[in-house]
Amino acid sequence: MTAITDRKLRVLFVTEDDPLYVIRFFEVFFNEYPGDEIEIAGVSVQEAFHEPKWKTAKRILRFYGPVDFCRLLARYFKVKIRGDSIAKLAKEKNLPIVECGSVNDPEYIERVKQISPDIVASVAAPEIFKKGILDTPPLGCINIHSGKLPVYRGMMPNFWQLLHGEKHAVVTVHEMVEKLDAGDILGTLEWPLKEHDSLDRVITGTKQDGARLMMDVMLRMKRGEAEVTPLDMSEKNYFRFPQPKDVKAFRRRGHRMI
Repeated sequence: MTAITDRKLRVLFVTEDDPLYVIRFFEVFFNEYPGDEIEIAGVSVQEAFHEPKWKTAKRILRFYGPVDFCRLLARYFKVKIRGDSIAKLAKEKNLPIVECGSVNDPEYIERVKQISPDIVASVAAPEIFKKGILDTPPLGCINIHSGKLPVYRGMMPNFWQLLHGEKHAVVTVHEMVEKLDAGDILGTLEWPLKEHDSLDRVITGTKQDGARLMMDVMLRMKRGEAEVTPLDMSEKNYFRFPQPKDVKAFRRRGHRMI
């Protein structure tokens, strides 16, 4: 990988509109990234799940159960009243917002070409990146995933790692390819899990420390020092959104949702 020595590394973020958890990543990144080495060329914030809000609410209710759903809803309304959002954070830091319906839309890809980022970084982006966008930035597209790959590919990796009794959640930054969570690994960190833990604590903590991992990977890419580890797909697995029976098993292990 060729080092970028004569200028800052230009990064475009693609993320989802989540003011409860994903925002924790950006609170850390926007406050701590080295502005003399990294330039945030833009932030694209997409709708979570790409589905109507009532359908998302129904999904979350089934996942959390009525009591924890009400707790989460109270948090959600509180941050909405305050106006907290990733877009607001970006604007407060004078970072450009790049409108995005779909990352695979030719108009969006053309906009990205005009911005000329070295890297496009996905942080919980709610859709699969296809060849057009993947081929656009010269250093490629990268993604952060809160699970060990390829064992915990798919949705809600923190939930599944807790359910399966893992000692650590493995936060992974990897190259993006057309197949989901299948690109080569650029960096990992082990985030300790407790015997009786809270999904809320783990999601929040892995988002915050994951931001620092992403910074480290980006700086190594800028300096041409990134170590790429091929992903061994022989142990691949894929997890979908947990069902109520999975949540019951999760609680039986002594874990809490919130």
